[in-house]
Amino acid sequence: MQLETYISDLLYRYECVTVPEFGAFLSQRVSATVHETTNAFYPPKKRLSFNEQIQTNDGLLARYIADVEKIPFEAATEKIAKRVKSLKSNLTEGETLSLENIGDLKLNSEGKIEFNPSYHLNYLTNAFGLSQLVSPAVTREVYKEEVDAIEKVIPLTITPEKRKTRPYLKYAAIALIALTISGLVSGNNYINEIESQNQIAQEEANTQLETKIQEATFIISNPLPAATLNVSKQSGNYHIVAGAFRMEENCDKKVTQLKEQGFKARKIGANKYGLHQVAYSSFTDRNEALRELNSIRKSNNEAAWLLVKNLD
Repeated sequence: MQLETYISDLLYRYECVTVPEFGAFLSQRVSATVHETTNAFYPPKKRLSFNEQIQTNDGLLARYIADVEKIPFEAATEKIAKRVKSLKSNLTEGETLSLENIGDLKLNSEGKIEFNPSYHLNYLTNAFGLSQLVSPAVTREVYKEEVDAIEKVIPLTITPEKRKTRPYLKYAAIALIALTISGLVSGNNYINEIESQNQIAQEEANTQLETKIQEATFIISNPLPAATLNVSKQSGNYHIVAGAFRMEENCDKKVTQLKEQGFKARKIGANKYGLHQVAYSSFTDRNEALRELNSIRKSNNEAAWLLVKNLD
């Protein structure tokens, strides 16, 4: 019985094929490789190995032989046992067993089985149809050296002569640059013109709106009688300061408090320190302001002081 034929068939589908009481043939996927010296490209494959320690019968080989030869499982097991006995006898006598498309087996000096796999078949089905490829060495640098050598021999005047025979390239390049610059300038002018037109349109719209507001007439059927209010606006450059506050809320509270006391209090802005100032009142005459300041210091606030500042 050609046992290696059945083992070879199973190695396409399984990673381990055990021969009972003999050992197991193992397969492991290996990626594609390139040989550095020969420039040979090898496709991915299954690398074969042999493990003498795995001898337990898993039934895979016997079941396959029984299916192929149409014999009972027990009969296939007996045939395997006979073949294994013959193989061991040959190895003991120092022979080398050559299993076709699998590899060679022999005993070493220590009595262990050595396995040398065969590379005639690729058991990786995904790599079916892929074969070894040898690529010639790239001679890019050689060509470059040849070109450099030729340039040293040939006069360099050839290059300018060729350029003189094609002057239109120079003018085409100049025309292209000119068109690019003019395009940019035209684009900027176009954008500026649009902005100018938008501004003019906005001004015309504002003018029309103001005209409509001025021309609008509001008619009230029962108008109320006119009321005359006398509002006195404080003015003058002399201000009697009641205090300065960092929080504007406190400033507003102080103004309300002074108004309740009868003063014409108001906020007169922040000083250089960022403090909001409150004035009792403002005067145009200095002497009048000083008289009021003395009166306030005696009756209301000893810390009041006179600020001379134009608030207009």
